[in-house]
Amino acid sequence: MKEEKKEEELKETPKNTEDTAPETEQTEKEVSPREDLEGVAELTPEEQLEAANAEIASLKDQLLRKIAEFDNYRKRTIKEKTDLILNGGEKTIVTILPVLDDMERALKNMQKAEDVSAVLEGVELIYKKFMDILGKQGVSIIDTKEADFDVDLHEAVAQLPAPTPELKGKVMDCTQTGYKLNEKVIRHAQVVVGV
Repeated sequence: MKEEKKEEELKETPKNTEDTAPETEQTEKEVSPREDLEGVAELTPEEQLEAANAEIASLKDQLLRKIAEFDNYRKRTIKEKTDLILNGGEKTIVTILPVLDDMERALKNMQKAEDVSAVLEGVELIYKKFMDILGKQGVSIIDTKEADFDVDLHEAVAQLPAPTPELKGKVMDCTQTGYKLNEKVIRHAQVVVGV
């Protein structure tokens, strides 16, 4: 009897091992990434074609969206540049408007004024205010008083014999004031040069 039990146990043990082995293989197959790769390789040519066409459609959609996005960006940039060109001077003009108001008041007072010195003083105040505003905008006057003639800053409108040897090649007189904007010459000073 003992022998029969042992034989039965032996027969059962291999059965159990065989039964568990396939389960282990199935578990490994579920976890194994190889099956995923094998699954893709096992696609039929029609399925591979469908997958490729779907990917192409997705990439085409992304490309069209990017093109539209870039086109919108380009149009927006062009509009901003146009607005900047058309309205770029708005800030400067707004700062100059108070000077215009002062000039209007001065003109009204000049018609009634009897004292010329008071009118002159008012015009000088307006001029100083205007120059302060321009200075805040980066505008400065090109200095010409006893300066050496410089073609980058000055424009010679006449040459006169220098009364002294020290004035040769120097600016003797300024006929029109020159201006710089942030160190860039925006109008050359017209000067008379000594020779």
